[in-house]
Amino acid sequence: MQLINDKKNGKPVGRALATATCALLGVQATTAMAKDQPGEWDVETALLVYSETDDRVQAAEPVISATRNFDGDKKLNLKLVADTLTGASPSGATPSDLVQTFTRPSGIGNYTVEAGEAPLDDSFKDTRVAVSGSWTAPLNRDYTYSVGAYGSREYDYISTAVNGSLTRYLNNKNTTLTGGLSLGMDLIDPVGGAPIGLSRMALRANNTEAQFDQEFAATRESDDTKTLVDALFGVTQVINRRTLMQFNYGVSYSSGYLTDPYKILSVIDEAAGANYGGNLIGADGNPIYLYEERPDTRMKHSLYWQTKYMLENGDVMDGSYRFMVDDWGITSHTIDLKYRWRLSNSYLEPHFRYYMQSEADFYKRYLTESEYNGGVPTVSEASADYRLGELTGMTFGAKWGYRLDEDRELAIRAEYMIQSNDGDEGFGKLTNHDLYPDTNAMWLQLSYNF
Repeated sequence: MQLINDKKNGKPVGRALATATCALLGVQATTAMAKDQPGEWDVETALLVYSETDDRVQAAEPVISATRNFDGDKKLNLKLVADTLTGASPSGATPSDLVQTFTRPSGIGNYTVEAGEAPLDDSFKDTRVAVSGSWTAPLNRDYTYSVGAYGSREYDYISTAVNGSLTRYLNNKNTTLTGGLSLGMDLIDPVGGAPIGLSRMALRANNTEAQFDQEFAATRESDDTKTLVDALFGVTQVINRRTLMQFNYGVSYSSGYLTDPYKILSVIDEAAGANYGGNLIGADGNPIYLYEERPDTRMKHSLYWQTKYMLENGDVMDGSYRFMVDDWGITSHTIDLKYRWRLSNSYLEPHFRYYMQSEADFYKRYLTESEYNGGVPTVSEASADYRLGELTGMTFGAKWGYRLDEDRELAIRAEYMIQSNDGDEGFGKLTNHDLYPDTNAMWLQLSYNF
């Protein structure tokens, strides 16, 4: 889900661009003059509510960000985010013409999926609290630096990071060069322990409790970690009094435990006969499901371009394009368009976003009996997570903001997303099921700045 995806890419420079645009183009000029006063706090608050259709993921996220202004253009920013996630999440298994029963990630209890339905893990639930802080100050009239730290805690996940950036101003500050670096360390402690990749899910049916406990323990290992290094290089250029343009190059490297411990794959019977295309049944009489396994490193490169242009009537056009490629075989394209209508004491900003992504090299909607190879898989990595598959998405929405006075603004934003996946339609019984159901979601955000 895109709530969780792209949470780091380009954000610091993006915020700087938005601020620079307001000052440059005269949009909300009174706010630009009233805020950033030494000795004062500028506070931004927001509440985001997100909901997917078919009783899938539901989320609520309150945010508060406070910036303390000091003499000499020095700033301290503190931010607190708390979100809750509930609902049902796709497990990765395929639909079946039979009722399917899966072991919960903790190993305690089961959940059942009716015949023909998409397997959703209804135990999906989490709460996250994240805090971050940054200090920004000029070195001299041509250079500004920023340093910061981040930390978040979930039930099964701890994330920490430190970051820093350096900004260089040229051409009477009409050109801005920015370089940033972030170093992160995450600790993953999945419920029930981290499953061994491509090991078979233990099932209680046809097994004694002692047998189940032994099989479940054999698929588990201790908690794990991953490290992340992100670098961003950008240039922002004032083209003329109405136009601002920005280019970014980002590179991200992660290593360690990159697998989703809660995702699985179905193994499908490919032998001719009545069960052709159905779940493969093991010698114990149970269907065979495997835990996913991803590579333990990932390198991503991204290019980003954005242009903002103010019309003579004060309206602002905003367009951007992002290209991403990684060594997992994924390439993506993102186009984002906004148009801000200036009204008397308010503004209306329609929004459209288009996203297209290719599938990862190791993405498989399912494994066949041949690939399972009697318990010794012929593949070293495999994932049925739809977020790694071929997909396209469109988001439509609008934001309306109202200026209460020179220091306060109230805004509401509504968005609707339609996401479609595509891929191998399968064979035999698989062709009777929708292997790639659409994901539709909507979210509403209320914000208040003072």
